[in-house]
Amino acid sequence: MQRNFLEQFLTKISQFPQWVKEIIYVKLSEDINKDSDLAYVFATYKPVLTYKGRCELDYKKSNFDSNIYNMLNYCDQNSSISEITLNTYMSMEEIANHFLFCVDEGYMEIPDNSQILNIAGFLAGKYRTGEYFVQDGSISEEQLNSAVDNYNNNKSENKKFGQILIDLGLITQNQLNIILSIKEEAKKRFVLDHNEIPKINQEYVKTSDEYEKQIEDLKEENRQLKKKLDQLLAMVKNNE
Repeated sequence: MQRNFLEQFLTKISQFPQWVKEIIYVKLSEDINKDSDLAYVFATYKPVLTYKGRCELDYKKSNFDSNIYNMLNYCDQNSSISEITLNTYMSMEEIANHFLFCVDEGYMEIPDNSQILNIAGFLAGKYRTGEYFVQDGSISEEQLNSAVDNYNNNKSENKKFGQILIDLGLITQNQLNIILSIKEEAKKRFVLDHNEIPKINQEYVKTSDEYEKQIEDLKEENRQLKKKLDQLLAMVKNNE
């Protein structure tokens, strides 16, 4: 059963006072790179099952790992990549791997936006940094090969390959920072559970055992009072 954690969380935020939402907005605007929507493009994509994928979900003839069938099931519910990630408690990196597997096996339709497969490939480790930028259209195969030669000839400088691409003027520092940040964030697991268990002040909480003891104490007090009352009545009768 799908748990719409993200939708409920966003709904909860939308109900905050205006000044609280403004603080959240300003803080997020500082943290999020305005020049990139790469993570958004992949996270909001809703994979579409093929006929083959639907048959595999129904009959499970290939006996895949349960995570594959969980992903197929959520796709059948028209879930986005972000919703699948939150509901399965996996990382975006793991989901990217499962997504590519399902596409390669023909269980999911190939996305119209080629950038989705490109991002998934980079997050899953199918593409390295240079290959990602080739697929992205930022650089050509020839430029990548030239950068590889430069990298191999200057290994003594201990530069990372991404820095070589920057030094050659093929990409900017900002482009590199964006994609590396997305990849690093994709490794993290993020649990967003809307179910909140309120903390009750224990000072006012009594267990059933405590209540039963209190009732027994009251009964004992009543017995003692009745006993004293009987004694007083007996004394009155004797005096008469």
